[in-house]
Amino acid sequence: MNTSLAHSLARSLAHATTAALLAACADVTPLAPKRQLASSAPLAARAAAEGNAAIATLRRATARYHNLNAALADGFVFLHGCETRPEEGPAGVVYVHMGRLTDGVIDPATPDALLYEPSHNGSPKLVGVELAVPYALWTGAEPPEFLGATFQREEEFGVFGLHVWVWRNNPNGLFAESNPRITCGVQ
Repeated sequence: MNTSLAHSLARSLAHATTAALLAACADVTPLAPKRQLASSAPLAARAAAEGNAAIATLRRATARYHNLNAALADGFVFLHGCETRPEEGPAGVVYVHMGRLTDGVIDPATPDALLYEPSHNGSPKLVGVELAVPYALWTGAEPPEFLGATFQREEEFGVFGLHVWVWRNNPNGLFAESNPRITCGVQ
């Protein structure tokens, strides 16, 4: 996620919290007991801080992978070329780290795959990451979640996966499956 998007999300959360508090103060009849209002603001702030910290961790953990050779040296391997999914849009070139994928752990410090956009000079641009868990390693009744976003089933690979666009802003959202700002044509 780019810095301006992170700041925008934080501002939106702050504005929503402020609006709720002002509305509660303006009404003669409280919307909720004071104790509940007082506790919900810190919870929202804590959730926003945890989300920002997780995204910052993803960015720190993958910053060196702007250089594809660093990713290859760390064990990432080519999974598939740039694809544009029907009714979804472009999702980029994927490099996966098989050791991370098969550990069954969802950890922003060790993302399972990297998403790249092809470029005209042959050096792909890092645009996002993918967190993934093989079906066989997930014991939950529901698909996994990360920061409130639910992983989607990727039948062709037998995994639950979640794209996180930490290096390219996505107008469809941080966790959208595809990104219209990605092109599979050489740039």
